[in-house]
Amino acid sequence: MSVISVSVLLILLPLMYVLGYLSGKKIDRNKAKTKRIEEYSFYPFVNNEHGIVEFSQTLFNDAVRFFIKNKNPLATKQLIIIGEQNIVRDVLSTTDLNNYLILYNKFDGQQLLLENDQYMENYKRIVTLFGKSFKGTGIEILLHNLVNPTKSVIAIENGEVTGRKIENGTTNLLLDLKTRKLQNQDKLNYKLQIGTRLFKCTTIPIFRRDYGLVGAVCINVDANFIKNEVMNNREKLEAFINNIVKTDFELKENILSKEEYNAAMAGKKHFADDVLLSSNAPVRSNRLAAILFSDIVNYSSLMGKDEKGT
Repeated sequence: MSVISVSVLLILLPLMYVLGYLSGKKIDRNKAKTKRIEEYSFYPFVNNEHGIVEFSQTLFNDAVRFFIKNKNPLATKQLIIIGEQNIVRDVLSTTDLNNYLILYNKFDGQQLLLENDQYMENYKRIVTLFGKSFKGTGIEILLHNLVNPTKSVIAIENGEVTGRKIENGTTNLLLDLKTRKLQNQDKLNYKLQIGTRLFKCTTIPIFRRDYGLVGAVCINVDANFIKNEVMNNREKLEAFINNIVKTDFELKENILSKEEYNAAMAGKKHFADDVLLSSNAPVRSNRLAAILFSDIVNYSSLMGKDEKGT
């Protein structure tokens, strides 16, 4: 190898090292900009000793200070959503609130909340149309916007069941759903007793890509109304059933499978004969059976003498 080649190599090696180092730093910075908020140690939710998720104001403040100095638009916007969900404006000190507002304004938090409102619009339509199908049945359906918990109810039908109205708030629904998600649970069908009121409730969480839990659809059935009023009064039972099957107009289309369609054309009127009884009947693993043997005294001789009479 010539002296010139060695000299060039000695020059290029440090240059290549520097370029590689700078390239690696750039990749690390790019990765940092796409890192999600829950990947940081200051993710502002902790599990208490009972396994219930709690919002940590201290960790939230740490996160705010970090993102003021370090750029990560994705995680910062996620943090703003979390801040609004947990009503931090009402609990932060003046200094911490000013720090939060720096981030909020820098990343246009108002536009971020508006985008979430627009995301929830289709869910509002679904809830409204479902609810209108159950008028007068004691079945309430509503939509929570959990990014704005102080005015979370943004759609409600049959609200007379609980007395709630548009812009009513929610309490611990957000943290409860977060707890259940961490424990791989669904808050689907559950009993709720409030004084003398009894409800069968169903909660369906709404998750948005990048921002996580942003809403929930809740269906509340007034169990006392159905058990005590509807079931014990034939007139009310008929009215309840009529409200369930009530329609606005008639269409001509087939929603049946090929097999069910053929059965319907042959006279089948509904999908099952005993589904209501079988769903409530106790499941038995064994059965009691008896076998009876009997005979008639002098049967053979009687048959021989008078078969017809015998």
